[in-house]
Amino acid sequence: MSPVTPRRIVVVGMGYVGMSNAVLLAQHNKVTGVDVSAERVRMVNARQSPIADAELEEFFAHRDLTLDATTDLVAALDGAEFVIIATPTNYDPEAHHFDTSSVEAVAAEVTQHAPKATIVIKSTIPVGFVEGLRERTGNPNILFSPEFLREGRALYDNLYPSRIVVGGRSERAHEFAALLAQGAEKTDIPILFTDPSEAEAIKLFANTYLAMRVAYFNELDSYALARDLDPRQIIEGVCLDPRIGSHYNNPSFGYGGYCLPKDTKQLLANYSLVPQNLISAIVQSNETREDFLADRIMAGNPKVVGIYRLAMKAGSDNFRQSAILGLMSRLRAKGITMIVHEPSLKTPSFLGSEVINDLAAFKDAADVIIANRLTAELSDVTDKVFTRDIFGGD
Repeated sequence: MSPVTPRRIVVVGMGYVGMSNAVLLAQHNKVTGVDVSAERVRMVNARQSPIADAELEEFFAHRDLTLDATTDLVAALDGAEFVIIATPTNYDPEAHHFDTSSVEAVAAEVTQHAPKATIVIKSTIPVGFVEGLRERTGNPNILFSPEFLREGRALYDNLYPSRIVVGGRSERAHEFAALLAQGAEKTDIPILFTDPSEAEAIKLFANTYLAMRVAYFNELDSYALARDLDPRQIIEGVCLDPRIGSHYNNPSFGYGGYCLPKDTKQLLANYSLVPQNLISAIVQSNETREDFLADRIMAGNPKVVGIYRLAMKAGSDNFRQSAILGLMSRLRAKGITMIVHEPSLKTPSFLGSEVINDLAAFKDAADVIIANRLTAELSDVTDKVFTRDIFGGD
């Protein structure tokens, strides 16, 4: 792509998605991050990453970035040409759709205070959302560009993207794609321009496929456990088929994290008038898996169960929707005493369970230690550890 003129860009929401996009774009553009958290704003202005991400930390420490942050959205919008919205859209199980109120509120502010700016939604949204938002705001300059990021490697996945997808076909849509490609270190990136609803569907179907694959190998593992078979042997044999491959095949307590659980539920809700069986099964698979594993743990009659780390994967400090939380709730319902080792917690308890961040004391106190992913820290108590981590990866 040809060089892009530096732009004035505002990124609203300093989580994984917003922070990685802000840093990526701040290499060649003037970027202002906006967040409701004064502490996150302080950290960004002090050149400290507010989230655990190795590449973000390296860029803050050693790269030349034109980046500042504020809690004042209206002030930040002065002169903005692109406004990226990366605010949370948690799934509302009662309404059966994402809570998009934060996205809509920001879009309304931008439409009022920077009507010429192009709004690019990075938050995950239901299919058809952008079309509806354009109608409600009277603002045609709204795009959707889905993210395909891993927690803990968000900036890396923006520097080396598998693809760039922009839900829009305007000149501004092409310019935004060029800005993302300019900040990346990978070259020859596949770039796809679609209509907004198709881009929204790409995001939900891609994440639901990944959830399906995780669920498949988890159910294979459940079968092996129930029949006293070696799941590693089975998985290795299955995955030698090049049509299947060896990616996303390491069993876990369930698919978790911020995206997969809510995106699968949103896609299922979008199927309300369309016949389906598979999407329902994917959503239900986590419940079945966690029930099965809780019963396996209970079969050993433990008195104290230790939870080693709450985060879903290595290198992440985020445990929103971590599958281990589902196991905890099931064991708690059965009257099991639990203790938690999670160094990122600064409170004495978590969901009613004592937090013990002295690792040696934690190991001594637990009869069984549940670990979603194994680390060398547990090598001396392997006889206590219950994990489904076969291959030592995420």
